[in-house]
Amino acid sequence: QVQLVESGGGLVQPGGSLRLSCAASGSIFSINAMGWYRQAPGKQRELVAVLTSGSTNYASSVKGRFTISRDNAKNTVYLQMNSLQPEDTAVYYCNMFVDGRGYWGQGTQVTVSS
Repeated sequence: QVQLVESGGGLVQPGGSLRLSCAASGSIFSINAMGWYRQAPGKQRELVAVLTSGSTNYASSVKGRFTISRDNAKNTVYLQMNSLQPEDTAVYYCNMFVDGRGYWGQGTQVTVSS
């Protein structure tokens, strides 16, 4: 069984920065893709950024402000979020495809407010 544990959420003022982390643990042979999604109140979950062995893709709303990266040795994916705005407020979830199966983290709240 694989578990994903997220950290790094919190309250930040507009224009501020946060870095989210998501570490996978358990029986892992290979991680094929890593990504971040978010869900704001009353809205559907949406893709924020995804990282595969060959490419990186971002939602248009975060391009240029957010950066996804990974540490293969630690089975960890990061999301550096800069120039945060109130519309970025949401629960952020990490997602990984590990050995052909998809797994979700528990979610971490990000609130952007003055």
